[in-house]
Amino acid sequence: MRSNTRAGERVLGSLGSADGMGVVRIEERFETDIGDVWSALTDPARLACWYGTVDGDLCLGGEYRARLFASGWEGTGQVEACEPRQRLQVRVTDAHEPDEQVIEAVLTADGDETIVVWEERGMPLEMISAYGAGVQLHVEDLGDHLAGRERREDVTARWSELHPDYQGLAANL
Repeated sequence: MRSNTRAGERVLGSLGSADGMGVVRIEERFETDIGDVWSALTDPARLACWYGTVDGDLCLGGEYRARLFASGWEGTGQVEACEPRQRLQVRVTDAHEPDEQVIEAVLTADGDETIVVWEERGMPLEMISAYGAGVQLHVEDLGDHLAGRERREDVTARWSELHPDYQGLAANL
């Protein structure tokens, strides 16, 4: 996995590959307890504040439909792992593409804070830099929500700031 930091900007992610497909891994620390983070990741009402609309069942084996704010992505998902306050893993399918991806969030309590490792696997390698910037946007949006800040409306500007750094990481794969 390759990671990068540039003065003035904070790139949270690392990029890699497995079985010929891309892997984006973001790790971030949030100044809130693990229960708050878990709720923000699994409660549809809270997801609607920062991530997107999610309709369906977010428990083990459950299926759902989603539309994400930052990217406009639409598709379906199935919960493959649900270990409350520890791990959530879903397999998602784009409404317009046959490819499947896996999204996994692992939470670790560290005192009054929570460390989240968000990993997405299965995207085409030629698109990994775009996914890297997009996944970081999701994690930043989660952080804004947990800190009580409003959701960013202009995601394009932030994505455009992040994408060149992720292109650099992708070039080194």
